[in-house]
This record gives sequence, structure tokens and C-alpha cells, in this order.
Amino acid sequence: MKIESQEISLPLLKEKDIRLFVKRLDKVHPFISGNKWFKLKYNLIEAKKLGHDTLLTFGGAYSNHIAATAFSAKANGFKSVGIIRGEEHLPLNPTLAFVRKNNMELNYVNRSDYRLKTTANFLDKLKTQLGDFYLLPEGGTNELAVKGTSEILDGGDTQDYICCPVGTGGTIAGLINASNNKQKVIGFPAIKGFDGLEKDIKNWVNKQNYKFINNYICDGYAKLNKELVEFINQFYLMHNIPLDAVYTGKMLFGVLDLIIKDYFPKGSSILAIHTGGLQGNKGMNERLGISLPTEL
Repeated sequence: MKIESQEISLPLLKEKDIRLFVKRLDKVHPFISGNKWFKLKYNLIEAKKLGHDTLLTFGGAYSNHIAATAFSAKANGFKSVGIIRGEEHLPLNPTLAFVRKNNMELNYVNRSDYRLKTTANFLDKLKTQLGDFYLLPEGGTNELAVKGTSEILDGGDTQDYICCPVGTGGTIAGLINASNNKQKVIGFPAIKGFDGLEKDIKNWVNKQNYKFINNYICDGYAKLNKELVEFINQFYLMHNIPLDAVYTGKMLFGVLDLIIKDYFPKGSSILAIHTGGLQGNKGMNERLGISLPTEL
């Protein structure tokens, strides 16, 4: 699959002698958003191979992964179940209304029980309650997801730096594995307390050419401020690229801030991975009374 990369034109970039490109995974599919298409690709193949008819996964009420799984399941002949963190709130927000439209069964669990989602006892209880299923972890990250995300880069992606937002680590792990030895991969985590996840990523990768920059989390996961909202809307007006507020917006804000601070040597080229997730902006707009771009 050939994915468009769009070069960004700014006086700052000319001044610093930096070239910046955005790889538009947000254009891969209208509903299986960005990196989720790659994460689900081999998992769907495996689920069919094993004879499963139901996909079960986990996520928050605005989860891109929940939305992508619901659509993918329906499109590929699976039933789907979403275990949602927190209590049900009616009317459903735009994300959960979308997944119900795509026939996903929703089960809500409190936050303390949700933390047990990877334990054998919790999963056994789900199988007793719901029957057999193919398990997709929260965020969709497992070895098959990393196999899929390793296909994001192609032979034309020869930039010196690959920058990527980080949630559950599956996307950046695939990028690290697919990068060449002259490239450096930089991850911009969206969550606090990244140490445990960094250990997991080490188990999925076969190179050491990466680092994480934790300075652009913006108070925490799914948290945002006026400066970030203004940046996302200005970026959209200038470049016609909509960014989400949880992942890609923070990552590109960070990349441009690092360019201002001369983090990247003169003459460098940077490829920023747009991981999609725009459906989440609708919920942000509704919940916070703001106006983020929601369409390509």
C-alpha cells in the first residue's frame, strides 16, 4: 500500500534548513483509522484462521481502537464485543454511537476491574459470560499488530528521523523494526508513567535506534489546553491536515518545538507519522465545547 507523504512548508523550516513530511495514515481508510488498519490486518487473518466468529477488545469511551474494531468486525463477518472502561452514559457519545451502529456489543466495567483486563481470571470470567472470542488487547497491540505496523514505511521513506505518537507501543515498534540503520525513531508518548510500556516495546523490537521524548504529554492522556487547540486549528488552516488532540496533535506540536530549539541538526529531514484518530475529535468537541477539525 502506497501512502501519501505531504511536505510541510513553513518559514521556520526554511530558516532551520529542515525538511518535514507528514505520512498521511489518516487517509488509509475512512473508518479503520490510520495505524489501526495495520494493527488489525494480521489479527483479522489469524482470527479467521483459528475459526473465531467474535472479536473482543478493550478501550475507553472515545477509543479509536474500539471504533476501528467495530467497523472491521462487521466488514469481515465477525461479531464484536467492546469492554468499556467506566459507566454507561446516555445518550452515547459519537464514538460509542458509531460502534453500536456497527453492531458491537458494549459491556461496561468499573475502573478497578478494568485494570485486571490482562489477568487470566478476568478473561476466564469473560469467556464464561460471553462465550469464546478472539482477544485483541487494549489499543490492539500484540506481535501481529507489530507485524502489520512494520509495513507503514516503504522504500521512499528515507528521512533521517521518524517521529511517531505512542499509546500502547505497537506502531512505534513496527516503525523501529522497519527503519534503516541510518534513521532514528523518536516516540512522543501520550500517557504518563511510560516505564512499563517501554519495557514491552523492547521485547517487540530488534534495533536500538530509538528514543522517547516525554515533554509533550500536556498534563496527561486525552488532556489538552488552549495552546494545543490553537495549534491544531492553525495547522489545519495552513496545511489542510486535520490532527487529533490525543496523539498526532501533541506529536507535531513537539516536533516543531524541537525544531525551534535546534534539536535536529541543520540539513535534517523528518517524517512525522499521522496515526489517524480523527473520530475522537468529535467527542472532544462535544465534551469540552471546543472546535477541532473532524474531517479529512
